[in-house]
Amino acid sequence: MKNIYHDIIKNKNKHYELKISNENIRNKEMTPEEILNDASLNETSYGPNSHLDRVFNLDKSPSRLEEIITPHKFSSSTTFLEETISDIRRSGHEPSDIILIEAKSVNLVHTWTDFIKNANFKVVVDAVNSTGGIFVPSLLEALGVHSVTKLYCEPTGHFPHNPEPLPEHLTDLSEKMISEKADVGITVDPDVDRLALVCEDGSMFGEEYTLVAVADYVLTHTPGATVSNLSSTRALRDITEERGLNYHSAAVGEVNVVSQMKEVNAVIGGEGNGGIIYPELHYGRDSLVGIALFLSHLAHKKMKLSELRDSYPKYTISKNKIELTPSIDVDNVLAKMAEKYSEYEVDTLDGVKIYIEKEWVHLRKSNTEPIIRIYSESETAEKANELAFKIMEDIKMLS
Repeated sequence: MKNIYHDIIKNKNKHYELKISNENIRNKEMTPEEILNDASLNETSYGPNSHLDRVFNLDKSPSRLEEIITPHKFSSSTTFLEETISDIRRSGHEPSDIILIEAKSVNLVHTWTDFIKNANFKVVVDAVNSTGGIFVPSLLEALGVHSVTKLYCEPTGHFPHNPEPLPEHLTDLSEKMISEKADVGITVDPDVDRLALVCEDGSMFGEEYTLVAVADYVLTHTPGATVSNLSSTRALRDITEERGLNYHSAAVGEVNVVSQMKEVNAVIGGEGNGGIIYPELHYGRDSLVGIALFLSHLAHKKMKLSELRDSYPKYTISKNKIELTPSIDVDNVLAKMAEKYSEYEVDTLDGVKIYIEKEWVHLRKSNTEPIIRIYSESETAEKANELAFKIMEDIKMLS
């Protein structure tokens, strides 16, 4: 299978009728190449609704795999999606074949299918009617998971609930986990780069702990440095340093995390929103990679999902903000906060992050409005909130 998708994109004879929610480009006929160059097509619903950009190597390194081309985002048009999948299948392949071509370059891949298959996992997938409904079940089947219950897996682009993978939006998945007596609940965001998990009892595994669990598995097999952004849980730092390895933080944003990972040659990294970045495959958040690594980890551990979650350091993040008047110099306020807490470890890479023993608080200004976002973490939600409120009072005094 050589450059199958590249041939699809270069075929200028094909036109697709795109039905986009943005009325300015509704019913616009475009060639595939024009589609690639039109960034406005990412405006459907909450954003890009195709995993095709994640399937094709995000590090833009053609030497990695001959079959993979540079990434592109597409609209959630079922017409274009169906044509694309049809072209792949006419070549004698399935979407899962492309996923496994990536996986074959990973040394850990030979352990995935054997352990996962023998674990006999029952999995429920909520793909919010994105293209994750195609790729996630296909990957699970290829990995040896034979019991998959699909929830909202029709790639229509019409989300049945808010696609942000937060507990309040995952009640249907939680209930299905209990009624199906399933082992693992999997949900992804519309562009399939964030992974959240639900435990066998319907409780949330926690987006912050997706990266922690995957990193635990990777570090066990390939020790090395780890990276996450400054607003992510301390748990990744804990499990890294307890192995005598180095943890590094990066400014918020995928591009910043990737840059830091390359600088320190990290073996695993990502963001606390469920974004897994595994450089052995490519430098980009990828739920499919996360699923394969996570299920391998769970199969090796031979424990319930809730038990795995409870085995990690327990932290809770509180997210708040404080509004300031437009006349206030926010940068000056942040500088004063860094000075006030100078007796502690202070990081000014991206705003001000203050480490107080096992707790931390991260202050970041908004670029669009006079507010300071305040993220704090502690052992309990109550303590995290107390820390945030204390910092908020300090800011009021200094401004």
